[in-house]
Amino acid sequence: MPFLVSAVAAALAVAAPLGATPGHGPNVHGQFEAAGSGNHRAVTFDKKAVPEKSRVAVVERTVKDGTRIVLRVRGIQAGRAYGAHVHQKPCGNAPDDSGAHYQNVKDPKSPSVDPKYANPQNEVWLDFTTDKRGNGRSTATVKWRFRAGEARSVVIHEHATETAPGKAGTAGARLACVNVPFT
Repeated sequence: MPFLVSAVAAALAVAAPLGATPGHGPNVHGQFEAAGSGNHRAVTFDKKAVPEKSRVAVVERTVKDGTRIVLRVRGIQAGRAYGAHVHQKPCGNAPDDSGAHYQNVKDPKSPSVDPKYANPQNEVWLDFTTDKRGNGRSTATVKWRFRAGEARSVVIHEHATETAPGKAGTAGARLACVNVPFT
């Protein structure tokens, strides 16, 4: 019987379109390709830090009173810290195409560097450190849900996210981006 349940689950996973996991938000898997290659599912802007063909997965789940997002990467530069955040716009050919960080309560000033707005309770921060094989994972849980159509990607940044006033929410250059149709 366990085999039958596994086979049915596998069949459903294959039959369901990307991001259509029953009862859950998007479940996006892919590999990074060079910006400008025509692939905007997952793009790398820094092939040393995030090599082409390295892998990424983002999962969104509705939890009691909020949202949980899981980010997993495989085969990127090993042994270093990265910042990662949900952004407002989809990935494109240029790093800035993904827009600003998604904020539950929007900062009236842009760019947002005020810790009142740029913080892990008001944004989705998915900072992680890779192991010796370049694999990393991060989970963030927030007590709100995304507004429809206003959260479209996850961007990986060059270093861990700053928290000081005037620098809050910054994490350096945008190294890579993955499109996620957040719900």
